[in-house]
Amino acid sequence: MQSDLSALGPSEAALLVGSRRAVLATLAGDGPRLVPITFAADLDASVIYSALDEKPKSVADPRRLARVRDILARPQVSVLVDEWSEDWRDLRWARIDGAASLLDPADPADAGEHAHAVRLLRDRYAQYAEHRLEDRPIIRIAVRRVVSWAAGG
Repeated sequence: MQSDLSALGPSEAALLVGSRRAVLATLAGDGPRLVPITFAADLDASVIYSALDEKPKSVADPRRLARVRDILARPQVSVLVDEWSEDWRDLRWARIDGAASLLDPADPADAGEHAHAVRLLRDRYAQYAEHRLEDRPIIRIAVRRVVSWAAGG
């Protein structure tokens, strides 16, 4: 168990960097809410970013999304990254627990980190070249704890 991303072992870091998607768990008023997400990790800063992109959503304003409401009310979240294989000797996962907040592109205090998050997300996902991430909030998760497991030990 690590307390930040900079302490990840090579296998855990490879899982985090190589995974294309993860599952974000927030706390709704009636229990957990699970949402698949795209993400980028800044291993040195122990932060994970997730875009509130332009893919179709249930509401037009990303600030009205249920996961955002959950984060604003209860910032404790978990992110689960896993690798599935039919050969169960290759199974592995990492759960990242942390405190989530929103980076607001209109807030001068968030501007530098928001721009950094946009660069990381665009470097990872070519699809984001067509999205106006500069104009949208980004979920920021400050990592507090990492728990991982691998079938191979």
